[in-house]
Amino acid sequence: MLDAIRSFGQNGAILLLGLSVGAAWIVAIVAPNTSYDHLKDQDADDHVRELIKAASDPIAVLLLVAGGLAILGGILVSGIAALIAAFGFFINRWTLARANTKSKDPGEQNVGKTRRILAVSSTLVFSLVAAPAAVLAVFGV
Repeated sequence: MLDAIRSFGQNGAILLLGLSVGAAWIVAIVAPNTSYDHLKDQDADDHVRELIKAASDPIAVLLLVAGGLAILGGILVSGIAALIAAFGFFINRWTLARANTKSKDPGEQNVGKTRRILAVSSTLVFSLVAAPAAVLAVFGV
């Protein structure tokens, strides 16, 4: 019985970690490249910002569940890495929540663009945390 629970946790974590890494890759690499190829600069910037804002919550939830399943399956290192990555994707959402607000300081006119750049960068960084977590889950670490 305990082996079945451990196997379910490990296999579920592998599945969800792979899914979240793939989704993050599409959000951070594929969609922005396509947007900037086919849209005007400001429209592409707005599209990427909205895409990351919309996708960060589902990816974070996938990573939270994967972290819980990994810990249930006894692969603690992978579970902790997945939970750290989930926290990073929640931070993306909070970073972009007020990206369209205008700054009162005239020296800060590109606040939304800066927040988008930070969100894309942190998406890539936390994807690089989730990818090794998936590999560690495969090896049972």
